[in-house]
Amino acid sequence: MKVGIDTFGCEHARSGLGSYLLALAAHLPDPEDVSYELFGAEMDRYTYCAEREIGFAPAVVRDNSSAQRIWHALCANRFASRRSYDVVLYTSAAHMLPYSFSTPGVAVINDVMSSLFKTSLNIFAAHLIRRGLQKVPHIIAASQFIRNDLESIGIDPHKIDVIYNGIDHDHFYPHPLSDNDTVTIKPFAIKRPYLIYASRINGASKKHVELVKAFTLFKEKTHLPHRLVLAGSEGPYAAEVRKAVSKSSAVSDIFLTGYFPAESFPELYSGADACIFPSVSEGVGLPVLEAMATGIPVACARSGVLPEIAGDNALYFDADNIEEMADAIEKIIADKDMREKLISSGVDWAKRYQWNTTAEMTLAVLRTAAQ
Repeated sequence: MKVGIDTFGCEHARSGLGSYLLALAAHLPDPEDVSYELFGAEMDRYTYCAEREIGFAPAVVRDNSSAQRIWHALCANRFASRRSYDVVLYTSAAHMLPYSFSTPGVAVINDVMSSLFKTSLNIFAAHLIRRGLQKVPHIIAASQFIRNDLESIGIDPHKIDVIYNGIDHDHFYPHPLSDNDTVTIKPFAIKRPYLIYASRINGASKKHVELVKAFTLFKEKTHLPHRLVLAGSEGPYAAEVRKAVSKSSAVSDIFLTGYFPAESFPELYSGADACIFPSVSEGVGLPVLEAMATGIPVACARSGVLPEIAGDNALYFDADNIEEMADAIEKIIADKDMREKLISSGVDWAKRYQWNTTAEMTLAVLRTAAQ
């Protein structure tokens, strides 16, 4: 069985999907009857095979999402046929996908599609992807929450398998740090104690503005020395967040890093007193698990996939209730017994999310689709 793996839409490994593909490619099983081949832009020939050697087939397409969507609509099936693929894994199926399939396909969905259709995709792109999701033989949803969302927009639930993402336990594990006042991660020097929220600033549903307001209320009430670190690349909503920060009485204690290198997140988490995760639009929620795995307590929104992915191992709040969020921040810092309980249970809980398991289950779906 020859498996084609689509790298388009993964932003050259500088996105959550890119990280997903990097990890999946490194952990895919290697039985004698299966071969894998990545395909996409020539510039990604070596992007996703750093940890194992996988063949690569370039496809000549301009490096923009519109051109790549058209290529998937018009050329992907012919390309798959020429490469003699028995099945194709469409990694970024939420953003680009053929609307029919002469070669069997498996669509990976790590996004909440009902939200994406309303906020991020134009009418033409949404039509193509919705049709593709209806026609594709199999879908891998990254959570039960995503599976339910797909069913709500008319996708047959019987062809959807829930396969959770793994986390890299070789990097995300408790890192005891020295008692230094500063965590130095070039080019950053971040003064402790601090709270961390790692998420791209790309929309109101991420709740950065509400977090800034809640942190401000927490600081005004407690006068504790904590800083708030917002780590993530800046998207179209960044101006609103910066405006809220500038108006905060705690402005000197709020630090926006911009793009933060993925390899440095374990150390960034380890130096934090807690992870505060207010996003209400999550379909995967990996930053919450990564924070747990490094041994810091998590407070997060009671919304989206987060209750499913974190279980009873986080402190929950209403992300639209500023006072409730501020109280949660105070509690996760000040309540020592609760902190110890969340840290211990969080580390154990995160261990169940393994990339080897994800990759094995993914191969099983690919085999089914190829039959």
